[in-house]
Amino acid sequence: MATIEKKKQLVADLASKLTSSKVAVFADYRGLNVADATALRVAFREAGAEILVAKNTLTRIAAERGGIQGLEVLLTGPTIIAFGYTDLATPPRLLNNFLKTKRSLEIKGGLLEGRVISTRDVRLLADLPSREVLVSQVMRGLQGPIAGLQTVLAGPIRKLAYALKAIEEQKAAS
Repeated sequence: MATIEKKKQLVADLASKLTSSKVAVFADYRGLNVADATALRVAFREAGAEILVAKNTLTRIAAERGGIQGLEVLLTGPTIIAFGYTDLATPPRLLNNFLKTKRSLEIKGGLLEGRVISTRDVRLLADLPSREVLVSQVMRGLQGPIAGLQTVLAGPIRKLAYALKAIEEQKAAS
């Protein structure tokens, strides 16, 4: 009886994580040793994300309870799920960076705000710049036209100043 209650709690927690996360990345973790798994968990915790191993059956039930369709295609073989609650790019980026050094994971696909996405889409998310970089790019884009307007508006005043300076030099020379 206690095991059934534990499974019910696990399903409820998993359903909550699937529905409340902005992004979830599913990967096959065959070949991942304990040291690498620990390093991956630490990296995720430091980034404000979470990674966990979940049974496919329990994940399938949790997805049904959360109203998520099409997740079954990602639930084959041993599955590790990386959740991101604040930033869309953090979990894919962390897994992608891990894959560059260790080839012990295979990304199966993901869940982006309740919609199933492909492995290619997960890799595209991983290539997105961080939130801070995106904000600075937007600010720079907004600043450009304003600086141009300031230059255009200052042009006639500058020309007037040059004309007055030329008149002054002309009078001083004569």
